[in-house]
Amino acid sequence: MKVIVLMGGTSAERAVSLTTGTGISAALRRLGHEVIALDSATGRALPPGNEASAASLEIESLPSTSALVQTPAISQAEVVFVALHGGAGENGTLQAVLDLAHVPYTGSGMLASALAMDKAMSKRFFEHAGIPTPTWLQLPSDGSPPDPADLEPLGGTPVVVKPNDQGSTVGLTVVTEPEQLTQAFEQAARHSQSVLIERYIPGRELTVSVLGREALPIVEIFPEHGLYDYACKYTSGMSRYECPAALDPDLAARIRDLGLRAFETLGCRGAARVDFRLDPENHPYCLEVNTVPGMTPTSLVPMAAKAAGISYDELVARMLALATEGHRSKTAAARGT
Repeated sequence: MKVIVLMGGTSAERAVSLTTGTGISAALRRLGHEVIALDSATGRALPPGNEASAASLEIESLPSTSALVQTPAISQAEVVFVALHGGAGENGTLQAVLDLAHVPYTGSGMLASALAMDKAMSKRFFEHAGIPTPTWLQLPSDGSPPDPADLEPLGGTPVVVKPNDQGSTVGLTVVTEPEQLTQAFEQAARHSQSVLIERYIPGRELTVSVLGREALPIVEIFPEHGLYDYACKYTSGMSRYECPAALDPDLAARIRDLGLRAFETLGCRGAARVDFRLDPENHPYCLEVNTVPGMTPTSLVPMAAKAAGISYDELVARMLALATEGHRSKTAAARGT
């Protein structure tokens, strides 16, 4: 099968996307597919086996998403494997253009991608579906920084301040004192048009990976310095993981069910990762859904898949199969067959 792996891009997660795309491309080649790794920031093909070297590439020209999709490589592809984190690759823009071009692709569709990237909007859906999520408020980035009194509905500090539509903890701060609010707000505002402030949930960091309609074993994360930030996510040795997480079986089943419900509530498909906090009283809180989860050596979806007996290459194969099956079903539905 001819597969285009879209990676790189211009978001704050460019380097991670290139590492993800490199791993996926290698797996697809081992599986016997014809693979072209494409940097969405330039529209150029990347050298096989050395795709991550483009992390420091100077971007001279930016093709629009529609122009990128119209390139011969993508228009002739049998499927596009989306390995873009953040930006147009994860917020539904790319998915909308690929839908218009009738090109199959991995992961969630336009609407689910947009909903998951918009944290405030996804939390509204969680609340409507009865999925517990930390109390929150949303502020425009071009407005005034929040006053400590604004945090009263959240129970005061500590709170988490983060961009409303970024991933990988980019621009995220845990505020423990009111005087830290302004700086945290300004940092988050640099990355998004709105800032999300939510109640900090003390306790355990858990994640549920979903593959198709299956919730995989839960991963518990033990970051080196308390906060599972960008460095702890992508630097080997800066976090410890346990999978399956040491949880009471009934509690684990409930959290996996909540993860699957969050996935389905937003209309996701393919593979996704649902992040949770578990407080000291064992109450789980859903934070967000990541529709293009990382596939790097330290990423959580491959870790959960391995615990379920699924190798990295088999995981990639299943993600590809879900994309092609989903496209056939959608095409058949459109034709009324």
